[in-house]
Amino acid sequence: MKIAILGYGTVGSGVYEILQKKNLAKAISVKKIWSRPKKNIDIPNFCPDIDDIINDKEIELVVEVLGGIDVPFDLISRMLKSKKHVVTANKAVIARHYDELTNLAKENGVSLNFEASVGGGIPWIKNVELASRIDAISKCYGILNGTSNFILDTMLKENEDFGDVLKEAQDLGYAEADPSADIDGFDVLNKLIISARKAFNKKLDPDDFFVHSMKHITKDDIHYFKQKGHIVKYIGEITHDEGIISLHAVPETFVEATIPSNNNIASLEGQTIGTLKFYGQGAGKLPTANAVIQDILDISKNMSYLDTDNDENSVIIDTKQNHYTFIIRTNESVDANLIKETDGDYLITHPITLSDIKKQTQLKDALIVRVITQEDWHD
Repeated sequence: MKIAILGYGTVGSGVYEILQKKNLAKAISVKKIWSRPKKNIDIPNFCPDIDDIINDKEIELVVEVLGGIDVPFDLISRMLKSKKHVVTANKAVIARHYDELTNLAKENGVSLNFEASVGGGIPWIKNVELASRIDAISKCYGILNGTSNFILDTMLKENEDFGDVLKEAQDLGYAEADPSADIDGFDVLNKLIISARKAFNKKLDPDDFFVHSMKHITKDDIHYFKQKGHIVKYIGEITHDEGIISLHAVPETFVEATIPSNNNIASLEGQTIGTLKFYGQGAGKLPTANAVIQDILDISKNMSYLDTDNDENSVIIDTKQNHYTFIIRTNESVDANLIKETDGDYLITHPITLSDIKKQTQLKDALIVRVITQEDWHD
């Protein structure tokens, strides 16, 4: 199979590197690579004109790893309309344009695969689909951002402040110069919106989520929860009706509490399968490129994604309004009806709904931590 790669940054160069080193080049041949203009970068098989890829009948599949939204969406759409399979790692495009792109793929008889868009090298999407063939999945959750986990893990182990560790993460290349996507939850939001489509065959919108930044955590907060037998992690969770992305206080005995450095862990809960957990490198050049190549190989062997996007495979679960316990540290006044007790600087809520906490709009600069119990997750 002859392919093209759009983008020759971290992931694109990783895809090319693995294909050459792992003796896959005979089965998967990179005929052309298109990239935005870059200085002093030697790009193999460089193609300056995107139309040369679109019009090349020998190219059966295109890998999109450009980053951004508008340009990748346009190019993915054009490739699908040209009846070329597409593999992408672009979570923002898939989360925002899922219906349009999957419909385009079906209309043109080609595949759109995006395993690498959620969890990097972790085989998450494919396994969610496998579970959903048989099972009713009640929730998905986990540590889905390596930058946030690196920051919290380092703060705990080195007793350092948030700002210092964030700078260290930026120096190591784990965090961007603008880290908001990672530390404010938008990266995880895109991943959970995609996961909901595969787990529940349902579209969750950003308004269905409570998303709260992790940037208000201090080393004193981490020490407070450690004394209580909990480790603080930045976690996202989805059920059929809603999602939460925030700091979580996880019991030390839970697997999530032990996840080190920039690693990820994603879990699902099914009616018959119980809890499944998938751990590994959630980002990075070679892990993400590995997931891209797995998708390419699947398509080359006619092993496309399972067709879960139809009513026959949609399993309805009785849903209820979930209740959560939060610990809040703030200088703002909080609705007294939500508070069960205080512990020094911390307010501990009754079990409340996400709607309840969303109404406290003045808390945008507060520390808000969800407390996990055995009943919340079947660890």
